[in-house]
Amino acid sequence: MNRKIKLVGFNNLKKQLSFSFYDFVVAPTEEEKKSYAEYINRRYSAEKITELLRKIVDIIEANILDESIQNYEPYGASSMILLSDIKAGECGVPASVNCHLDKSHITAHTYPDFEEPNGLVSFRVDIDISTCGEITPLKCLNQIFDFFDTDVVVIDYIVRGYTRLEDGSKIYIDHRINSIRDYIAPDIMRHFEYKDLILQNDNTWQLKLMRTDYPAEDFFYPHTSLGEEEKRAYLQMLHREIREIYDH
Repeated sequence: MNRKIKLVGFNNLKKQLSFSFYDFVVAPTEEEKKSYAEYINRRYSAEKITELLRKIVDIIEANILDESIQNYEPYGASSMILLSDIKAGECGVPASVNCHLDKSHITAHTYPDFEEPNGLVSFRVDIDISTCGEITPLKCLNQIFDFFDTDVVVIDYIVRGYTRLEDGSKIYIDHRINSIRDYIAPDIMRHFEYKDLILQNDNTWQLKLMRTDYPAEDFFYPHTSLGEEEKRAYLQMLHREIREIYDH
């Protein structure tokens, strides 16, 4: 039987950080779609994404308790890390029971979309970081931006629940935050148009970002057979698609 652990003054505020990253390319031929699928499977395999999640764990100073990864056919991947906000050995709590102290985890799922009829191929990855304790997942934002190529980003951050101070009074947030933007480097932000939702009284924040530059080399294959007029038409179509997701 597992021995009982007495929790005294445990910070049980839930902090949830969620991302959706969207990347687009123009792939009107089956050969180009196949090439993009191979790139996705290679660049964003479950193993590669798990490497990023491990770095996030290091940045937020948590402990890895368990991992689960899965690649899918013909494309797509998932990764999950169960983590502990309480360092092994702190408060007399061994790592073997840390997993019972909170609901902290990081998950990542990829969603390639090859079904758009005009040849606009997209890739979405969702990352959810849920922590319970003193850890603030916002610290890892720049690392995630460095890992993914992205045209649209949607970030949600919420803090839920309450914890108690020594005098017994409740607090509903234990850190200062005005905007999610404050945690993203200016060199990253300058590439995006953004919408900033701040519901301070509800402990809810959302940031939407849309890329502002559309160089053709980022969206077309080097040896594409498309002419310049066709490329311009595709870029217009692409911009409408990206704007629709950003405004949705």
